[in-house]
Amino acid sequence: MKHLTLPNDIEAIHQLNEFIDKFCEEEGIGMNIAMSLNLAIEEAVVNVMNYAYPVGTVGYVDIEAEADEKNVTFVISDTGKPFDPTRKEEPDITLSAEERPVGGLGIHLVRQIMDTITYDYADHKNILTLRKKLNKQ
Repeated sequence: MKHLTLPNDIEAIHQLNEFIDKFCEEEGIGMNIAMSLNLAIEEAVVNVMNYAYPVGTVGYVDIEAEADEKNVTFVISDTGKPFDPTRKEEPDITLSAEERPVGGLGIHLVRQIMDTITYDYADHKNILTLRKKLNKQ
């Protein structure tokens, strides 16, 4: 298992991208899946950075990555305000950009890329687990 802790500062997001790229390379995960994972995990982590903590408050987001022959799993946790993204309604993507309410597309994107998404709140922590099936040869 690999682990990374970042402050809730968008300026640190490049460290997340490097972490995911290195992890995928070490695990032999192909570039197409690695790019998708990077997009989904970045979206989830940026949401934590932007919304979990009150403005001006320093907080942290922990990212754990693990892979086996069948799945890659990322666990994203923080001690910010409780929020369960799995309960967020799907956006109506048939509406034009002008008609759609702001927000919700990031969670939609994560749902499209990952195979399973689970949320738990335990020990004063939001715990978001994202899993994608692998077709490793």
